[in-house]
Amino acid sequence: MNPHNFSIEFFPPKTEEGTEKLRVTRAKLAELNPKYFSVTFGAGGTTQQGTLDTVVEIRKEGFDAAPHLSCVGGTRDSIRQILQTYKDHNIHRLVALRGDLPSGYGMGGEFRYANELVEFIRSETGDWFQIEVAAYPEMHPQAKSPQDDLQNFVRKIQAGANAAITQYFYNADAYFQFVENAQKAGVNVPIVAGIMPITNSSQLMRFSEMCGAEIPRWVRLKLASYGDDSASIKAFGLDVVTQMCERLLAGGAPGLHFYSLNQAAATTAIWNRLV
Repeated sequence: MNPHNFSIEFFPPKTEEGTEKLRVTRAKLAELNPKYFSVTFGAGGTTQQGTLDTVVEIRKEGFDAAPHLSCVGGTRDSIRQILQTYKDHNIHRLVALRGDLPSGYGMGGEFRYANELVEFIRSETGDWFQIEVAAYPEMHPQAKSPQDDLQNFVRKIQAGANAAITQYFYNADAYFQFVENAQKAGVNVPIVAGIMPITNSSQLMRFSEMCGAEIPRWVRLKLASYGDDSASIKAFGLDVVTQMCERLLAGGAPGLHFYSLNQAAATTAIWNRLV
């Protein structure tokens, strides 16, 4: 597998200690030579400066970086300023999302959906940015139906997105079915598979509950059977996720996007098994 078919996601640290830890993690993951690193954007834009700082640091280290840009709470002027800042730093890649709403937060902002944000980025900056958007093989948790969700996805691509990254999943068939349906609907951009390594059972259940990613029953039961045996959980998780990645790549997935949670070990272990 070509290392340039995969990318790794971080979240911006909130403390100096977290920043130092991420530098160590990033140095380890940089050895894998990924296509780029992406950096998330907090609910309602709460980590905007942290996102920028992290991305600029990655660029100084000689790697391509893609900041996440969320339209929640954003105005045309505020988004325009962010885009200009990224252009000033010679950043050419963005992940454009609607973004998560902070609790107790109304819709706010001038953009309601990611397709409106993509359209605005294109109208303001032309072809300067390679724009990635999100895809949901198992349906966005707030979508009315799979058909409705697919139409939302198609609108984002029609608005000018170059590629998509999926929510993580543990069912390769859901990914292949989604790609097939998207292609039938006229989508012809790469749809990269989002990969969440399994290292912590309770954390995984919590994340999956929030984002609507399904954990297959057999995986849940097996994880539960290990109790607090973290070594067994990690070994089992490594097997499950690596096998799925192998199947995805063999089935034509154009790349893998690892949700690292600012840790190096699990992503590195999966990667080393794939090459």
